[in-house]
Amino acid sequence: MPPTSTGQQEPATDHQDGAENGRAKQRANEAQEPKEKIEGKVYKDYLKLDSLLNNVDMMSFRHGNPVHDEHLFIITHQTYELWFRQIIWELDSVRAILNVPIVSEEDMLTILQRMNRTASIWKTAVEQFAILETMTPLDFMEFRCYLAPGSGFQSLQFRIIENKMGQKMENRVNANSIIESFRDEDSQRQLRQSLEEPSLCDLLIKWLERTPGLEEKGFNFPARYTEAVNKYLANERENMEMETDPEKRKGLEAEVKKQRDTFASVLDEKSYNEKIRLKERRLSYKAFMGALMVNCYSETPRFHLPQQLLTILMDIDSLVTKWRYNHVILVQRMLGSKTGTGGTSGYMYLRSTVSDRYKVFLDLFNVSSFIIPRDYIPELTIEMQSALHSTRLSGTTLGYRMHRFSEPSLKPLSF
Repeated sequence: MPPTSTGQQEPATDHQDGAENGRAKQRANEAQEPKEKIEGKVYKDYLKLDSLLNNVDMMSFRHGNPVHDEHLFIITHQTYELWFRQIIWELDSVRAILNVPIVSEEDMLTILQRMNRTASIWKTAVEQFAILETMTPLDFMEFRCYLAPGSGFQSLQFRIIENKMGQKMENRVNANSIIESFRDEDSQRQLRQSLEEPSLCDLLIKWLERTPGLEEKGFNFPARYTEAVNKYLANERENMEMETDPEKRKGLEAEVKKQRDTFASVLDEKSYNEKIRLKERRLSYKAFMGALMVNCYSETPRFHLPQQLLTILMDIDSLVTKWRYNHVILVQRMLGSKTGTGGTSGYMYLRSTVSDRYKVFLDLFNVSSFIIPRDYIPELTIEMQSALHSTRLSGTTLGYRMHRFSEPSLKPLSF
């Protein structure tokens, strides 16, 4: 029974007791009713192995010149596409969970579980190149003629993963060629849709912008952080001026100047926004400050899970870079400087994708440039200590205030 205004429960009436008994009998009857029997399937039918395993169509066999290693090439790339499908499945799930005003602690655990799973899949994908490396360039040349105009550039699922993660078209090499490389309308539609939906990076920005403690009328972390950095740099300068060795002093002076210039890019919001305009930053100023605050106070209970999420996102970014790098090395090993079968420059094009411009969460990596020693990190107020040592909101709703959006919720994602 719900409590009254005095905190006492009202006595139950006969009518209420009867209703409760009726519901109890209904539940008991439902429990006794036989459930519809579900017909299971045997292993090969459940996995549809007949159709799956019969999808290896070797062109060399068709042309009467069987090449043994073409089978390996097809199987490995089909496996990649299956893993890509699972990654998309996990990304869509995580994006849907983040696309709400408040993300509960239980949901954060689900997000972490699925992003960790995604990282594990990428680890497997990275290691999978070792299997292809058992093939020699001569073996590959025997069936390469059958691949044109096919190319890994045309992997629709990989492009969709890039878009759903948050890779911007303006940061790509040969960006205009990507949509054009897909000739059928359905592939182009899927690609455009993945660009129009809120990406994981978009949702992360909204999430970080609600980090508790960023409010100007509250703890105001940006202002306190600026004060702490100025104190830290002043002490560094004092240490430099106390150095009597001219050579060492010169080196320390250069280091202090370098640090001051580095911190200046985030201490002033206008300077930071100029970096965004120049495509040197991707997170908004407020989101970056949120990420910085999570890192500075990562030992508080409220920030344990957010810190883990930021870490796993960097792990995934690193693994995707390793995947690209292993692909580059494999292509160089098999083709040298030959042009790719899809018409790209092959090795030279792929090498250009192994750069920071392709890291979606590059700003999270750069947060460490702005971490100051523990002794200088602003001390939490009593109110902030209380807030960051509890994950419980007012009432009985468990969640993180940082996830509350001021804007209307984004449109639901379609799977």
